[in-house]
Amino acid sequence: MKTHWHSLRLLCGRFGIALLWVGLMVGVATVINLIGITVIGDIEGWTRWLQDHSGYFLIWRLCLYGFTAYAWYRMRLRLQQREGASERLGLRPYEVIAVAAVLLFEINRLWRS
Repeated sequence: MKTHWHSLRLLCGRFGIALLWVGLMVGVATVINLIGITVIGDIEGWTRWLQDHSGYFLIWRLCLYGFTAYAWYRMRLRLQQREGASERLGLRPYEVIAVAAVLLFEINRLWRS
């Protein structure tokens, strides 16, 4: 029973930290957009500026995807060394879902342009 409460506290702690990070990212994105709108002058100008510089944002996203893939690969290697074969870890479905989500996001962005 004691280990059950410890696991529950650990899960809530991790969830709370993840929720805090998501809130922080949303807050930072909101502040950046508000600053951009204020500097440019209006929402239409800010939207036009974002569209004009979309190539730089693509390069940024590709670098971010590359860094994330590298970090995931390193973490996966450590898990394999500690836990054994990747089949026992059950990571494959999550890897496929992550790659599919990124591809769908980028295809959607290209389609809307």
